[in-house]
Amino acid sequence: MPLTLYPAIDLKDGQCVRLRRGAMDAATVYSDDPAAQATAWEKAGFEWLHVVDLNGAFAGRPVNAPAVRAILSAVSIPVQLGGGIRDIAGVEAWLSAGVRRVILGSAAVKSPELVHGACHAFPGRVAVGIDARDGRVATEGWTEESELQATELALHFEDAGVAAIIYTDIGRDGTLSGVNVEQTMALARRVSAPVIASGGVAGVDDLAALREVAPGTSLEGVIIGRALYDGRIDPAVALATVRRE
Repeated sequence: MPLTLYPAIDLKDGQCVRLRRGAMDAATVYSDDPAAQATAWEKAGFEWLHVVDLNGAFAGRPVNAPAVRAILSAVSIPVQLGGGIRDIAGVEAWLSAGVRRVILGSAAVKSPELVHGACHAFPGRVAVGIDARDGRVATEGWTEESELQATELALHFEDAGVAAIIYTDIGRDGTLSGVNVEQTMALARRVSAPVIASGGVAGVDDLAALREVAPGTSLEGVIIGRALYDGRIDPAVALATVRRE
């Protein structure tokens, strides 16, 4: 099966930015109109959007709600949203607002019962975001690191019915240093839930490498950010690469 490409729209103070290794003080602003950027990615042929409320991830509550709502109003393709969603009310509110899939990250570590409850209440519409540094899970906007291994956490939610597991290698995120294919595929071989790779995509060679090793695993898609914004990846070429049988 072809992989799905998810262009990332990371929101900080109402702007579309990219961070380097998750550092909020290392943000590069790419657009002050996230809705227009979302529309541009839709017109380029992408079939999903990956949106993150960065301020919300640090604050533990939604912060960039106006920008998210503007994106939802501007596009017809599905949106998955993470950042600051910490309770079932937040999950329900965003799904009701038009988000196709919510992402639970820090909450998955600190309140695993929330993931199970949300998956039961909203089948197929809850993803778990696993952000890891050297294989260990980080939370609270990547500011806190646990001893929990990423694969261990993923396996814990196998029976919850999560729609996807989004695996981000923090050490590579926003660095254009290449995808951590080894760790990503180790996870995708262990779990049956769809896995979405994130962090470090530098060019189409990374996409081709993931596409080549995906058969026989649960790898479903790839999130791309800085390389897309910097023009290192042409949308049409990227889409053709991951769709190639």
